[in-house]
Amino acid sequence: MNKKVNLKAWALMLPALSLLIAFTHWPTLKSVFRSVTWAKSDMAPSQFVGLENYAMMLDDPVFWKVMENNLWYAIGTVPTSIALAIIMALWVNSKMRFTGLLRLAFFTPTILPMITVANIWLFFYSPNIGLFDQLLQMVNIDGPNWLGDPDLALPSLIFMTVWKEAGFFMIFYLAALQLLSVELYEAAKVEGASAWCIFRKITFPLLMPTTLFVLINALLNAFKLVDHLFILTKGGPNNASNLLLYYIYETAFSFLDSYYAATLTVVMLVMLAIIAFVQIFIFDRKIHYR
Repeated sequence: MNKKVNLKAWALMLPALSLLIAFTHWPTLKSVFRSVTWAKSDMAPSQFVGLENYAMMLDDPVFWKVMENNLWYAIGTVPTSIALAIIMALWVNSKMRFTGLLRLAFFTPTILPMITVANIWLFFYSPNIGLFDQLLQMVNIDGPNWLGDPDLALPSLIFMTVWKEAGFFMIFYLAALQLLSVELYEAAKVEGASAWCIFRKITFPLLMPTTLFVLINALLNAFKLVDHLFILTKGGPNNASNLLLYYIYETAFSFLDSYYAATLTVVMLVMLAIIAFVQIFIFDRKIHYR
């Protein structure tokens, strides 16, 4: 009986497991293999080179610039998106009029395709004719070159990302807020607790499991940006806005160096695995209340 149940379970899992192996596990193993080999072209036989690709990566100034950009991009987008998501969730969860319209307004950027978002913000950032420059001209200020200035290109991407992601994360916080016990808030009000005290002592601690989930997704998203970069800056100017995944894409499809791209891919996968391990196996034990 148990064997029949196990066979049936494996049969039901087989379609999803096949896709997982074909599009996740096998490409990962192939990337690891290609990261320790090299050939003059994809048609030529590959040769085992050990860690030479990784040594070349450590000597690559563009790699370190991309890593620095990705660090600042994560610092700029993750905390800001989470903070705004909490604020918006508290706002639309309150007893006020037109909360349905507010929820729709906050969530609308999330449902837009990435290419559409990039093209909208490309218009916003366009010199002279863009929305931001037009607003600045109303107060007699010449707008900068938002995407062409090395000091502004990355902050411009960060601002756009926060606009798109905060509404998505708001949905998770809103669902979590609606599951919190009303009795806790009633008891706090009877004790005369202020709104800030209630948030700091009750709401935010109880939202920590949701925050961990959102934090994992936000960090993963910080390393997955390609579409917006392809439309807005292509990593420029002078790699000022280049990020790791776009650099991998550029290395593989523009420079046609699939071996070095595989090396970069392995590094990114290891980084994401470490981040996930720390968040799930260390933070998770500290924030789930029993």
